[in-house]
Amino acid sequence: MSLLERIKIAGPDERVRAEVARRLDAKTKPRRSLGRLEDLAAAVAAIQRNPQPTVRRKAIVVMAADHGVAAHGVSAYPSEVTRQMVQNFASGGAAICVLARHVGAEVVIADLGCRVAPPPHPAVLDRRIGPGTLDFTEGPAMSRDEAVRAIDVGIALAFELADRGTSLIGLGDMGIGNTTSASAMAAAFLGLAPEAVTGRGTGVDDDGYRRKLEAIVKALEVNRVDPSDALDVLAKLGGFEIAGLAGVALGAASRNIPILMDGLISTAAAFAAARLAPTARGTFLPSHGSVEVGHRHLLASLGTRPLFDLEMRLGEGTGAALAMHLVEASVRLLGEMATFSAAGVTDSGA
Repeated sequence: MSLLERIKIAGPDERVRAEVARRLDAKTKPRRSLGRLEDLAAAVAAIQRNPQPTVRRKAIVVMAADHGVAAHGVSAYPSEVTRQMVQNFASGGAAICVLARHVGAEVVIADLGCRVAPPPHPAVLDRRIGPGTLDFTEGPAMSRDEAVRAIDVGIALAFELADRGTSLIGLGDMGIGNTTSASAMAAAFLGLAPEAVTGRGTGVDDDGYRRKLEAIVKALEVNRVDPSDALDVLAKLGGFEIAGLAGVALGAASRNIPILMDGLISTAAAFAAARLAPTARGTFLPSHGSVEVGHRHLLASLGTRPLFDLEMRLGEGTGAALAMHLVEASVRLLGEMATFSAAGVTDSGA
């Protein structure tokens, strides 16, 4: 039996959320004057099922894999960049490495299916399902069994992080062609036209964008996905790294660990996870608003909105890393800010 079949997720504790909201009202400030920071603190407490939430160890999980659809010229970069960037992650030179150091987070790198395996490196976990997915314009990107195996890899990795005391996880991705896969997933899940959820990814020109849309349209026609079956959508349209990140999200949810989504790809993964296990949905927190148009649609369907918008579209978990400071700030406000009664400040009660 797979980990996916065995996993149990309680989801956020709404009584804890309400308790924290009441405690925040007693702090030395006008009611709700800290806005969404208050919501964030209450959400973290509810996810951890603990009225005294903490942020101890932080991690960004960056999963990498190649996509068969990249052969259609849907990206401004060739497929070998996936492997090269994994090596860049391992040496600490990528944007996510810089931002993770800035926020004090560990970067966990996993190869789930680069077309050519990167050289062995102690900083890269070999969790390969295969040498990239197949071309989804000709049939399913992967089998259901491969999708479950990738999800299980993510669940197991989340368990390992939980056992090491990690209390906040961000999702990151690397895979040439993966915005095409994620946009196709968004179109299938949300029932929207491909052009409504598809952006320019790595910055393709008009011809590249046309090829990208054509590939998604053909994939949806050929595969006839069942939007009510999240595993069907993942297997036919997704990637090994997207399925793996869905597993990380599910594994973290089962251990009451908040997940910070990044951009389009990781949010597509979290969306699939929420469809696989609806009780996990409230465990997934937003970070930034990606330039990729499909990202906003997925966040809206999840019932959330970005914490900030810096017009980013890199992926790698960069937005999730930046949001970690906000999560920590919200938790510290809850734990350290004085109450009206303790500080001897008059409360208007408003």
